[in-house]
Amino acid sequence: MKFAEYRQQDALGLAHLVRTGQVHPRELLQLAIERADQTDPQITAMMRRLDDMARGRCEQPFDPANPFMGVPFVIKDLFQDIKGVPSTGGSRALRHMPVTDTSDVVRRWQDAGLVIFGKSKTPEFGARNVTEPTAFGPARNPWDTTRTPGGSSGGSAALVAAGVVPVAGANDGGGSIRIPAAACGLLGLKAGRGRIPIGPMMAEGMFGAAVQGVVSRSVRDTAAMMDIMQGPEPHAPYWMPAPESSYLEAIQRPPRKLRIGFTTDSPLGLPVDPQAIAAVEDAVALLTSLGHEVAPSEQPMDGQTLSSDFLMTWFCMMAGIVTELQARYGATPADFEPDTRAMAAVGRSVSAMELLNCLDRWNGHNRTLSAYHQRYDLWLSPTLSAPPPAIGAMDTPKLLHVVGDVVARLGLSGLLRKTPQFQSSVLKNLAWTPYTQLANLTGRPAMSVPLYWTPQGLPLGVQFVAPLNGEALLLQLAAQLEQARPWAQRHAPL
Repeated sequence: MKFAEYRQQDALGLAHLVRTGQVHPRELLQLAIERADQTDPQITAMMRRLDDMARGRCEQPFDPANPFMGVPFVIKDLFQDIKGVPSTGGSRALRHMPVTDTSDVVRRWQDAGLVIFGKSKTPEFGARNVTEPTAFGPARNPWDTTRTPGGSSGGSAALVAAGVVPVAGANDGGGSIRIPAAACGLLGLKAGRGRIPIGPMMAEGMFGAAVQGVVSRSVRDTAAMMDIMQGPEPHAPYWMPAPESSYLEAIQRPPRKLRIGFTTDSPLGLPVDPQAIAAVEDAVALLTSLGHEVAPSEQPMDGQTLSSDFLMTWFCMMAGIVTELQARYGATPADFEPDTRAMAAVGRSVSAMELLNCLDRWNGHNRTLSAYHQRYDLWLSPTLSAPPPAIGAMDTPKLLHVVGDVVARLGLSGLLRKTPQFQSSVLKNLAWTPYTQLANLTGRPAMSVPLYWTPQGLPLGVQFVAPLNGEALLLQLAAQLEQARPWAQRHAPL
């Protein structure tokens, strides 16, 4: 097999070739390795290579029933662990920490026949919407290597967009599947809360806001991945009932006529790039031509309050991670990035009552979105407020890093989060991705679909948010859109 043929296939297509004896897994792995060797010096998206482990797997027997039999695969270097393989989470603080168990979702991927040969880059602890860890360097977008692939699953998205693998592991706590999918021309589905287990090392991520998943080039790959990822584990704190049929079967049926509300304004009241608006308008025209009823609507949330509640929870989570690593493993402040130190300091300043009140407001956001879905089957918005920015454009000013460290040492972090400088820095980052956090806080499924490219040739996805248990509906719509406007063979120029 030549690389051109490898790149034309999605993961299920490659598995079919293996199953029918047309290609051996070791041949597919070699093509993936060669493509990684060729492209990663430019996109720097790989965190760790596991070539020898993967070669050993290729020589073991595969079950022909495995849906992804012999397909090369990359997992994210955050909450996707293999026992005995270091997992840094994008942080130098974790670079030598032992991994004592394999993640539920990784075990399911292995059982499905995937051949894992690497781990992809992530920002430190997945805490940013770009993938630029200072300890390991930035991942770059294959469509324009001067720009970010988004975050926090930017390493995985860059590798899929570059043709290294057809699908890769990702996860999403505030948009981390949908943001890089939108920036790299991929499909990114965030499942609803409880659909996919995140254990066994943790019961849930960020009070259930964070979920496991993938980024892919084809709808059927994402559907088949959902089939193997979803379902309960004995140690899971909760789980969703099984879908009525497999997701792969569901996408064989077109969706019913849908009523879709759309918005292009930023929930934060900030400017939105004309190209992001054009992406939604283009999607509206396509959806209308397919027979759906699409209408402009109000925002389904109070954007300012929701963003504040998201950030408070996020900062508290950062405080917990940093405190645990310092107490259990002797990590020092120098082991963490300045942004992480600042977020953790702010998190420590949040009182228990403040956090409880914040979590109580999550329920209010949920009720508001549920009321919206009584009127509209789906909410459509830009995934991003602008095309992917340049590497480094989201960097926090160094002066604010110095101020943050001084304030933290003085125990005045509660004041730090009220300063205009801190709020401006936070707003600068959220301004690019103000649409994605709603689905995380409410636990609803959402997806970014690659329907639009700017005149400069940059992908710019649009987002759909569904009600509870709406994964099948989203995938059915994605399959209809994919058929109407195929995107899988639009290849990055890298």
